[in-house]
Amino acid sequence: METYGKILLIAMPAFLVLVLFEKLYGRLKGFDTVHQMDMISSLSSGVTNVTKSVLELTIVIAIYPFLLKHFAVTSIENTWMVYLITFIILDFNGYWIHRWSHRINLFWNLHIIHHSSEEFNLACALRQSISAFFNLFTILLLPAALLGIPQQVISTIAPLHLFAQFWYHTRHIDKMGWLEKIIVTPSHHRVHHAINPAYIDKNLSQIFIIWDKLFGTFAEEKKEIPPVYGITRPARTWNPIRINFQHLWLLITDSWRTRNWTDKLMLWFKKTGYRPADVQEKYPVQKIENIYQFEKYDTRTSLLFTSWAWTQLVFLLLFISYLFGSIAAINEQNTSYIYYYGAFIFIYVYALTEFMDRKPFALFWELLKAVGGFTILYVQQDWFGLSTHFADASLLVKSYLIFSLGTSAWFWYTHQQEDRGLSKA
Repeated sequence: METYGKILLIAMPAFLVLVLFEKLYGRLKGFDTVHQMDMISSLSSGVTNVTKSVLELTIVIAIYPFLLKHFAVTSIENTWMVYLITFIILDFNGYWIHRWSHRINLFWNLHIIHHSSEEFNLACALRQSISAFFNLFTILLLPAALLGIPQQVISTIAPLHLFAQFWYHTRHIDKMGWLEKIIVTPSHHRVHHAINPAYIDKNLSQIFIIWDKLFGTFAEEKKEIPPVYGITRPARTWNPIRINFQHLWLLITDSWRTRNWTDKLMLWFKKTGYRPADVQEKYPVQKIENIYQFEKYDTRTSLLFTSWAWTQLVFLLLFISYLFGSIAAINEQNTSYIYYYGAFIFIYVYALTEFMDRKPFALFWELLKAVGGFTILYVQQDWFGLSTHFADASLLVKSYLIFSLGTSAWFWYTHQQEDRGLSKA
């Protein structure tokens, strides 16, 4: 937990700089691929994912140590070759997890957030799931266990393998010659994120493109078929927490509503997108029929509100950075405190993105954030030990909460007046 938090303290600023650089580069080149509200949504999604990961809210089915103990046929030393072999095994493992996430209804819910943006840029890479509470795929590491690869090697390579998938989420890098035959490139991954019939559910590899070519899921990007990004059932929200559970909620309601008992039990494991015929007829959901003629999700905004949204994101990153850098110290105070902090972060993200969506109850979530923040300050007489670094820490946090609530209330009132005016017109 503490080690991962410190890694993220380095990784987060690096990712943020690269995301902002892509935005600036696109502006200078006259090819801006970054929508600001979409970017803030993506970055907020990244915050929720890393918060969940650091707080270890996923229940891991601890199969690998068992496999290692009972199935290892050899034992190998920790050499560079072991790390390379482990990297390849994890990539093979990742291909099949990724493939099942695209092909099975229930597993699609764990991955849908990553495809929910209707843009394609580096920020999209940060859209990662918070809806996975169980890791059931450790069994796919059987090849590593057979070779006797130590668990600590797996733990070291896994985050490196994940971070190596960041760079190819861009439209600014064209095809890369002979590298196209070996690794996943931006061209390959643009195909993967596209909803074009020729591209959908293709290029599922994570690092080495060879898996797609071996198992029949490869498609080359073609100039005559420009990729269209997103999901066929659009999310229609900037709120990453909502997006994470939209598909799951649809499965739950479909299972409840259908009269077919076989579907009640089996629709979870059928092909992604499957809905019982009786439910589909009575409760249709929006689906893109013509990918070249649909309106991307957007909300009315202004320079002032966009600036405010960016300001809120900056404060969010400051709050999360303090959490990651102080996990050990916070745990010394009370082991439950980090979960209170995590809850505050999730409410923060929910409130911010509800305002971005111009939702009528957005102010409620901002008020809940303020109440939660002041409750923490009252109980602890501090902000998780921040006063040891800044004498006026409590005053600073109180000032932020009051300023945030007041400004948000003003935007909420303004948005409500604008919306009423448009509805009357």
